[in-house]
Amino acid sequence: MKYMILTYASQQDYDGMAGKDTGKPAWTGEDFAAMGAFMQKFNDDLAESGELVETRALAAPVLTRRLGSKDGAAVVTDGPYAETQEVLAGYWIVECDSFDRATEIAARLADTPAPEFVRATAYADIRPLAEGQEDLVG
Repeated sequence: MKYMILTYASQQDYDGMAGKDTGKPAWTGEDFAAMGAFMQKFNDDLAESGELVETRALAAPVLTRRLGSKDGAAVVTDGPYAETQEVLAGYWIVECDSFDRATEIAARLADTPAPEFVRATAYADIRPLAEGQEDLVG
């Protein structure tokens, strides 16, 4: 079975990682390097176990475009969005034996090095990937 592990952040988080003033303690170069090293090992371990299907980090929300419609016409809005505090930051698609195993994998993300104020609010979602229409209902 395949599962998607989703992580979230805010534009403020991306700004802090880039060293911009966010009103919160800045990430240091060491913080950012430690997070990168952790993620590389996390990904390498999943690839070695054969459970990694795909993973990607997403660019900052400021680089996002949202497509919607109004009165039947397409409306494009450039990000970030004031009404949105958090956005998808990255994902992993894993193929493993069970939802419990996917949860174990995602739980390892709690060890990601980051400033404590970031770690205190971090979370991940785990969702099964639908293989067919019958999988869309809970």
